[in-house]
Amino acid sequence: MKVLVGALAAVLCIVVLPALLVGIALIDGNAEASENTDGGGGLRNVPAEFRPWLLKADATCKQPEMTTALLASQLYQESKFSTDRRAAVSDAGAQGPAQFIPSTWATWGRDEDGNGETSPWDIGDAVMAQGRLMCSLLGQAKSSGFAGDPRALALAGYNAGWRAVERFRGVPPIWFARRPGEEEGETYHYVKVILANLPRFQGPGLFEVSGSGNGPDALRRAAARIGTPYSWGGGSPAGPSTGFCDGTNGYLGGRCSASSTVGFDCSSLVQYAYWTSTQLPRVASAQYGATSNRPVSRNQLKPGDLLFWSKGGSGAIYHVAMYAGDGNVLHAPRTGKDVQLAPLTSAMPQRDYYGATRP
Repeated sequence: MKVLVGALAAVLCIVVLPALLVGIALIDGNAEASENTDGGGGLRNVPAEFRPWLLKADATCKQPEMTTALLASQLYQESKFSTDRRAAVSDAGAQGPAQFIPSTWATWGRDEDGNGETSPWDIGDAVMAQGRLMCSLLGQAKSSGFAGDPRALALAGYNAGWRAVERFRGVPPIWFARRPGEEEGETYHYVKVILANLPRFQGPGLFEVSGSGNGPDALRRAAARIGTPYSWGGGSPAGPSTGFCDGTNGYLGGRCSASSTVGFDCSSLVQYAYWTSTQLPRVASAQYGATSNRPVSRNQLKPGDLLFWSKGGSGAIYHVAMYAGDGNVLHAPRTGKDVQLAPLTSAMPQRDYYGATRP
């Protein structure tokens, strides 16, 4: 493992720079301090400690109906993101922010955060278990032949159990599990409120990408990850993941941030964006090598073109970004920052700009 880390250290996106006053503000000034509005990453109004796990849970599921906003809205309905052991407990014995009863937790719970304990109170363990269960239920909903939105069917199964969905061949009716004095049954209300609250947690798009083809399609895919944290060595074609530190890179405030941050670095974001059409190499210098036979001048840039920065020649390339149009780039800048839009002129030091290519 040390050999692998040492080799990657020479070629991954190495950016050790002072803070740059660049980019477009992505934080909603009206949001509470514990909430994050990402401006395009598909997620907002979520406590910071939940955000990386929601992104990871979403990336792990291959069902297209699964979104970070759906999981966030569900968590809000279940517990309002509470980890208070006195408050986040239901009359039925459900526990933690995702409200698992012990028998269900025994099936879906895992030690995702690596602290040696599998607990419904640990945010990482709870959110990943929620994601696995919802992903399974979405698959069941789509193969069941029952009418209705698969998301609604899956949510009903999460709340009342899949047998209740089978019993009614859909979301249980309004009278099911209704308590005295209430107009709507618990499951009916649960599904309705979660789907209605989705806009609260959906991050708005910062920009619209026009056109079709490999470049615009890749840019759209990358834009859906705006707000995802930077993680040195993290990310893959499958989505964001934790990274690692190599003695120089991946540190924040004197500690290894990358090993506990689910995200992308500059080159993994590009690889992820293009993977469905063009399988680019993992690191920035190799991505330049794979596309350098199709150079693009600065005044001919199109959405999705790759831009590179270097400390001296193709062998010293340290950063890659995607051209986003209107003089902006979309990139994962460095540890402590998120995937974001920034002006091309200030995204990285202008003296280091090396050139652009078209995959």
